[in-house]
Amino acid sequence: MANLFDVDNAPNQEPSAIRAGSYLQWKRADISDDYDSALYDLVYVARLSGGTATEITITASKISSQYVVQVASTVTQNYVIGDYYWQAEIHRLSDSEVVVVDNGQFSILPDLDIELADPSGHAEIMLRKVESLLEGRADKDVSSYSIAGRSITKMSVTELLEWRNFYKREAAQNKRKNDIANGRQTNSTIKVRFPR
Repeated sequence: MANLFDVDNAPNQEPSAIRAGSYLQWKRADISDDYDSALYDLVYVARLSGGTATEITITASKISSQYVVQVASTVTQNYVIGDYYWQAEIHRLSDSEVVVVDNGQFSILPDLDIELADPSGHAEIMLRKVESLLEGRADKDVSSYSIAGRSITKMSVTELLEWRNFYKREAAQNKRKNDIANGRQTNSTIKVRFPR
């Protein structure tokens, strides 16, 4: 395994998942080709989905004429868990003009070193909350959960069933992606045997 603190081993693209409380690093050498790091800054702005005001701003460093994002674990430990939409912005230093050059999504995952951290993703958590309502065993914090701006405690059984199916599919898809990323077989793995 390569040393993940070494800039040379940093991924060449943004992560799809970030673990809170963990050192974060990636680089964008491709952007450096068009935007000289002496004349421009690369800034990432990420907003938590769901219409909240929670925002993360990261300014890339300039290392060996390329843009490198490095965030200390003491900073990422304060990131709010959830799904984020991000955009990469180039800031022209001469006049502060801004242009968006890329965008995407990532998830902030809980730090498992923190006591009581729930390693479940958003879909799994929502699936559990919806199922607890359907089964009549809702816990005390279920009223603080909402979907599309509506409290799940105010939804009809039909709506809850629809959302349960939605989150069940999303949770299965997330598990499949995680299995693929970690080299584990999935239900969609196709095995082929060639004759000798």
